[in-house]
Amino acid sequence: MALVLGPILRHVGETTATIWVQTDERAEVEVLGCRASTFEVRGCHYALVVVDGLTPGSTTEYRLHVNGTQEWPHQESRYPPSVIRTRGADRDKSLRVVFGSCRYPKTGDAALDEKLGSDALDCYATRLTGQPVSALPDVVILLGDQVYADELTPEARRRLAGRRSGSVRTKRPPDEVVSFTEYEGLYRHTWGDPEIRWLMSTVPIAMIFDDHDIRDDWNTSAAWRASMSSVPWWRERIRAGLASYWVYQHLGNLSPTELAVDDDYRKVVDSTGDCWPLLVALADRADDDADGEKGLRFSYRWDLGTARLVMIDSRNGRILSGGSRKMLSDREFAWLEEQMTDGVDRVDHLILGSSLPWLLPPALGDLQTINEIAANRTGLRGRLAEKIRQATDFEHWPAFMESFRRLSDLIIGVATQSGRAPATVCVLSGDVHHSYVARADHPGTTATAVHQLVCSPVHNHVPGYVKPVLEHAWSPRAARLTRAWARHLGSPPLPINWSDVGGPFFGNTIATLMTDGRTARVVFEQPREGGELSEITRVSLTD
Repeated sequence: MALVLGPILRHVGETTATIWVQTDERAEVEVLGCRASTFEVRGCHYALVVVDGLTPGSTTEYRLHVNGTQEWPHQESRYPPSVIRTRGADRDKSLRVVFGSCRYPKTGDAALDEKLGSDALDCYATRLTGQPVSALPDVVILLGDQVYADELTPEARRRLAGRRSGSVRTKRPPDEVVSFTEYEGLYRHTWGDPEIRWLMSTVPIAMIFDDHDIRDDWNTSAAWRASMSSVPWWRERIRAGLASYWVYQHLGNLSPTELAVDDDYRKVVDSTGDCWPLLVALADRADDDADGEKGLRFSYRWDLGTARLVMIDSRNGRILSGGSRKMLSDREFAWLEEQMTDGVDRVDHLILGSSLPWLLPPALGDLQTINEIAANRTGLRGRLAEKIRQATDFEHWPAFMESFRRLSDLIIGVATQSGRAPATVCVLSGDVHHSYVARADHPGTTATAVHQLVCSPVHNHVPGYVKPVLEHAWSPRAARLTRAWARHLGSPPLPINWSDVGGPFFGNTIATLMTDGRTARVVFEQPREGGELSEITRVSLTD
């Protein structure tokens, strides 16, 4: 019996914590006297251990046992002990949130790894190993592209080619995963670095997917969905992608209370055999974009003392059929509004997570809006605009202008509410392969500061042409031209203005949002030669 992957520390409250593991056989997993049996998916075995009875504001070292044998930490481990640090009165007024997106794995190919550069999250984990427990962040937020299902390493491609040779059942892509077991290998490789395994075992991890977790341009438009539905292997791929996301990422985002009432989770843990058929039904339900009433929500909320994290599913939650083009359904927007406003007078810092930036470089945002207007037309112009939409990744919030305005109105409403408003509203995002801080200028006289914070990539190569294009997209002159063009085509006035107050920065980056009382600041760091992180900027968000 062996531990394949994990333990991964996920949701942590004042007295509870959830720990995710993968084992090589059916097993009983135990942490601090709390136990869970594994469930089986396609011959792989998983458990989510709910640890309860912890003391608020405490730090507790833990070990993990599988069928009575200690499997973590390894006896030869050179890392500090794994711990669970609960929220409590002493820690409720401050917060340290590490975030980033787009983390490609190490490849084992020396030339390619040199091109990719040092992994910023790996470097951050290495630094933490030499610091006291008090230096640990409160949460690490991974904002999408945790795995690259459509951009495999050379070794992964070779393994796939060997497995698929001689197959007559269906033609499959040579450089993309399709099945659940192929996804399993992808997660195991990406999260298998010793430093990353230790970091994930001792810092709460919050996650959300983006397109590469499934496939590039995932849910860009109805035309994209129609095109992919005609691909012979796509149905198996989307089922495997959504099922593996549910197992590897989504379950740990839920609190013990939410897990206890989650029908899908209860069916899976109560099953006596391979629960793959249950996950197929779940994935099919999740992939249905007809009206947003599918009953499966990947968005979630974490309360972190006097701060609140609301993570928004801006990929799978889209409504694209029936002539609609919405980032979120009406049902999801109603849920989001409730999470943003419920008891918000007791919240010092409201943190929204979206894999896709809400506020892009202004000229780029306008171009996406212009493209949406054209793509909504019929005939040749509409078809050409759709091709441009997919080729240039025009699928962020401004490419769904109705949804962009609705999210902006929600944020403005919180920032300008009467009474006690949060000191900050921060939208954390990734995806766009550069990092920046944008400050929004909203109507009203409240002191609430609103910012877009983007950190991307954590570990990936950025083509040389990207830098000048994105730098130009921040140009005020370019923004005036594109905004005039958008208005001429019928785009309504923007509900909010914003400007760059930090960046843009290019290269592998990790960011840390720090709060203390009602003050907040963000720090961006990049690996230097030798793998040490170096601060590239620090921006106060509450001056």
